[in-house]
Amino acid sequence: MKRRTFITNTALGLAGTSLSFKSNAFYMDMKEPLFKISLAEWSLYRQLFQKKLDHLDFPMMTKKHGIDAVEYVNQFFKDKAEDMAYLKEMKDRADSEGVRSLLIMCDMEGALGAPEEKDRIQTVENHKKWVTAAKYLGCHSIRVNGFSRGGFGSKPDDFDESMKLVADGLRRLCEYADPHDINVIIENHGGNSSNAKWLVGVMKAADHPRAGTLPDFGNFSIYKDREKNKSVSYDAYRGTEELMPLAKGVSLKTTVWDDDGNQSDLDYDRMMKIVLDAGYRGYVGIEHGEAGREWESIVEVRDKLLAVRDRLKDHYQ
Repeated sequence: MKRRTFITNTALGLAGTSLSFKSNAFYMDMKEPLFKISLAEWSLYRQLFQKKLDHLDFPMMTKKHGIDAVEYVNQFFKDKAEDMAYLKEMKDRADSEGVRSLLIMCDMEGALGAPEEKDRIQTVENHKKWVTAAKYLGCHSIRVNGFSRGGFGSKPDDFDESMKLVADGLRRLCEYADPHDINVIIENHGGNSSNAKWLVGVMKAADHPRAGTLPDFGNFSIYKDREKNKSVSYDAYRGTEELMPLAKGVSLKTTVWDDDGNQSDLDYDRMMKIVLDAGYRGYVGIEHGEAGREWESIVEVRDKLLAVRDRLKDHYQ
């Protein structure tokens, strides 16, 4: 039967049935989903550090648990960024599972906003190998950290000065990444980067189309005030709303912060409305894994996201 005849006959046959076009399986075949779901490798950091899971098996295990896109962490193949045989094995394994590689989260490569220009230049140099690795693997981005003198958990540096320094390093790295068709995105990851206004300021100062944000719902703790034994934090819902217009990815944790250093459970519907209202239709990366039941808890979050997607689809499509 010719393809056109088959399609016509199929459409006529469906018109005479009581099949609901809103039923989940058929509906998802007819339209792209509101958002897709990926898995951040950090969700399994315990298993990876303890050698209970091999980095090369991460895509296979992800697909086994009903997720078809992955976000790598450079710490788990730190010495392999320029090992083409290893990268080919990574790519082949992901491709054979039908798993898409989205990004590489890069840590421990220096301060992008180091006060000394030579140190910022060195940090950019350190990240270049991850740009080319990301390109080979088929990723769209690398995630970097927006730090100056401090780091994760440190009391923030001077607001304006650190903004200027990080923007300078970010722009330099974006200029390298641009011809590779790779974005350079900064996650709210402690310090000033967990202040959404600061991170938006960095993006505006860098002023490069390859620069973007990776809003992480659970990472709005700026630092721990040791004297008061309390976190200084930024409201996660407001922060995500401020970062979304510049977002090239989204990272989901199951707890959020308010402005007063308090944590609470994520309101999935409220947060995903913020994400979707910004026009975002990309991947939502799960970054969650409970000790001793990592995969079980990942599947639970996946199912909650699928339920949210189903509840919201009529409103947005």
